Amino acid sequence: MRRRLFAVLTGGAVIAMAGAAMAHHSFAMFDQENPIELEGIVQEFKYTSPHTFILLQVKNGDETTVWNLEGGAPGGLSRDGWSAKTLPPGTELKMTIDPLRSGAPGGSWSVQKTKLKDGSPVVAAPPPAATQ
Repeated sequence: MRRRLFAVLTGGAVIAMAGAAMAHHSFAMFDQENPIELEGIVQEFKYTSPHTFILLQVKNGDETTVWNLEGGAPGGLSRDGWSAKTLPPGTELKMTIDPLRSGAPGGSWSVQKTKLKDGSPVVAAPPPAATQ
């Protein structure tokens, strides 16, 4: 009986922890069905773990709104040649993002949908060659 109770409790703990991990990585807050395009100026590029962020100043008429955009982990970006210096303040970007469902000025961004203002890709330094 004790073994069965231990197995049930252990299984429940594992399931509970898996649910918490999945909730952390949920993208449910982003509207992936209705992406939007933004043009703006990088205020700050936060190259922090577990996720990177771009604070993008977007003009709408005479008003400027700062959008808080969540991206991938620095580890993944660094494998593509990105660093904390890839997007210095003042960089002009065109982006297609998945906006927040709440309507607040925020969303998620990806490297593939981020371009310089002239439409060219953001070119980062290539990763260092592996030594053998």
